[in-house]
Amino acid sequence: METKFGYRIRTEREKQKLLLREVSALLSIDTALLSKLERGDRNAKKEFVFKIADILKIDKKELHTLWLADQVYNVVKNEENAMEAIVVAEESVKYGKK
Repeated sequence: METKFGYRIRTEREKQKLLLREVSALLSIDTALLSKLERGDRNAKKEFVFKIADILKIDKKELHTLWLADQVYNVVKNEENAMEAIVVAEESVKYGKK
């Protein structure tokens, strides 16, 4: 399944007319891995998020938010009470920020 993060980096890479091999070289990863990240077949590490944001000139906060959303979705996607858990987690995040 395509992820929000993967879709965003693929569309931005294509918009800039950059090839997978060009971007993967800048990231010091192989082309196959970048392709899997774009398709959502692999999850990116957090450090990767900021590195690719710099390379593609994407707002770091936006890309980090998409990456986090994908992480949350991967944990709760098959759970019956997913929405309820997200609401509870949201309250915990709000409480933790005070």
